[in-house]
Amino acid sequence: MNIHYLQHVPYEDPGSIAEWAQARGHALSGTHVYKETLPEGLEAIDWLIIMGGPMDVYDEARYPWLADEKRFIKAFIATHRPVLGICLGAQLIAASLGARVHLDACREIGWFPVDFTDQGRQHPVFAGMAASIEAFHWHSDTFDIPTGAVRAASSRACPNQAFVYKQRVVGLQFHLETTARGIEQLIEQCGTPGTPAARDMVSDPRRFDALRAPMWRVLDNLNSWG
Repeated sequence: MNIHYLQHVPYEDPGSIAEWAQARGHALSGTHVYKETLPEGLEAIDWLIIMGGPMDVYDEARYPWLADEKRFIKAFIATHRPVLGICLGAQLIAASLGARVHLDACREIGWFPVDFTDQGRQHPVFAGMAASIEAFHWHSDTFDIPTGAVRAASSRACPNQAFVYKQRVVGLQFHLETTARGIEQLIEQCGTPGTPAARDMVSDPRRFDALRAPMWRVLDNLNSWG
């Protein structure tokens, strides 16, 4: 497959998704939307992945490319090909589908459990997933579940952690793709005095091994199902 990702800042890249694509023999390309023009056509893209970023989905005054990106995402969803959005990417999908994106009750940063709903566990995209997994989080905003979508996961701080829309479109508020270097860069670029220290969030390599397995499972399932 030809997989294309949209990246919003230099330090939030595909992470372990790139490892998966290489291992499975898929071609992976990307557009850095903050400095590059979106692809003109959709025909060459088999699967779209939308990465995270620190901006608000509605902040088009500061980031005018957001309007074009949301139109691009909406048009790609209409092709009925697989779409995966992570964090900001999930929020952009939700906004493109007409759902509200807004401040969450609290800022969620660090390692916290994500619990899959009964509908989520029954969906082929999440087949074989444990009922609860530890994921990495870094967000202040959250999304409402788009009309017609299934709420697939939640956490204690954020009731809407994942959704599936029309079988092939998946939004994950949490991060499964992240690497130790990715967390270090997030703290370097977006950290505040109240942010946990990098050494505390990257000190246990087993956490990243544990993240990789569900990330690859979702990708394999979406590839097969989509």
